[in-house]
Amino acid sequence: MANRRTYGDRCGVARALDRVGERWALLVVRELLLGPKRFTDLRAGLPHLSPDVLSQRLRELEDAGIVQRRKLAPPAASRVYELTARGRELEPVVLGLGRWGSTEPFPDGEAGIGVDSAVLALKTLFDPRAADDVSASYELRLGEHTFRARVAEGRLDVARGSAEQPDAIVETDPATLSMVLWHDRPLADAMRSGDLAIEGSRPAVERFLDLFPLPSAAH
Repeated sequence: MANRRTYGDRCGVARALDRVGERWALLVVRELLLGPKRFTDLRAGLPHLSPDVLSQRLRELEDAGIVQRRKLAPPAASRVYELTARGRELEPVVLGLGRWGSTEPFPDGEAGIGVDSAVLALKTLFDPRAADDVSASYELRLGEHTFRARVAEGRLDVARGSAEQPDAIVETDPATLSMVLWHDRPLADAMRSGDLAIEGSRPAVERFLDLFPLPSAAH
């Protein structure tokens, strides 16, 4: 990266932006926060990003020690991209930006929300104080993607994969989950239409949905 652009500023903010300040770079990091992905998976999560620019950003992030490539063991034997330990240190930065941006207006048009974005929004907006008395596990099935979520001792842990003996299973899509959580769509309406289904404890799900309030913007 000898020829990379730089702000030429000794401030830590400027030096961080020298590494991840290019357009799309932090969104690539966002897509890898929940685990490794193939190039095609990254493309699916960033549909407005061209393959050439994605390849360039991945190269830059590799050179910066933020992303690394790995070949999966057979029978998959495909190459995936994943965050390094240095790259994983960006999680609170990305979540903090997500929380700050959650009060900003939506873009024009039919901009959607991806699966990883919806799940990371849970981590972004989780309110530990509201979860003080909650101890439960959940399985979130968002299309073909499955995540396990555990709330205990005022903490939320989310990871890819199925949950063992969850209190409830929620099956829906990212847009419906977002509408129920933050855009005043009643849970009963989403269930009645078939856009959301619950297996297990509905009260546990209702309690879960109360743990992610939108922050108030400063004026």
